[in-house]
Amino acid sequence: MIDALSYEVHGYGPGLVLLHGIGSRGTTTWSPVVEQLAVKYTVVLPDLPGSGDSPLPNGPMAIETIADQIVATAHAAGLSEFVVCGVNVGAAIAIKTAARWPVRVRGLATVVGFAHPRVTLRLNLELWASLTAHGDVVTTSRLLTSLCFAEQYLAVLPPAAVDQIVKQFGKQLAPGTAEQIAFTLGIDVRDDLAAVNADTLVVVATDDRFAAPEHSAEIAAGIRKARLVEVPGGHAAIFEDPEPTLAALTEFLRTLAVT
Repeated sequence: MIDALSYEVHGYGPGLVLLHGIGSRGTTTWSPVVEQLAVKYTVVLPDLPGSGDSPLPNGPMAIETIADQIVATAHAAGLSEFVVCGVNVGAAIAIKTAARWPVRVRGLATVVGFAHPRVTLRLNLELWASLTAHGDVVTTSRLLTSLCFAEQYLAVLPPAAVDQIVKQFGKQLAPGTAEQIAFTLGIDVRDDLAAVNADTLVVVATDDRFAAPEHSAEIAAGIRKARLVEVPGGHAAIFEDPEPTLAALTEFLRTLAVT
């Protein structure tokens, strides 16, 4: 029997399951847009294994198991069918969930996601893993700030504001971050792309230096019913300016008649 993950629910309406990325939590990753989405939808925010109160497995993390846990979590929250949307590694998990559970998943969205780590993302992850293994939280936080936020966003902030972003990264990293990085380094859902039959939105940030835009282009090219939408900003575009990502999501949900 597959156990549900820890989760929060906001709002009421058709089901929308939002998946976070490495080292984060659902409520953290999606905080800029949850309130707006919860006006019309039942928004379920699971914590992936190693985040929040979701325990790590005894062995390596398996994406098939996590996809099944996403469905179990949605069921526990009262959803028989839902749209699944993932950021970062959550996008790969969302793809696997849509391919594995087509009866449950009526729509798929990926935001700054990837089907597998291409070379620059792999190098970023390996550097992050090394810093994490050495317990270097300060350097890790500086690296993530540099990779996740666009230059034009950081350049106009006062130094104190940039320092605050760095500090927040250090405070918020999940206890299972190292295991989540290792899991992500081994991810490859490219063979699942052709199996996804759901309408799909692929949101790409034009200045993403963590997961280069080519990752999203690969997803969009592999899914038959996918539409690629560009938003300005870096990997953390949803924090730099939530409106473009929110607009893309709400329009996609509207076209699915999830109203």
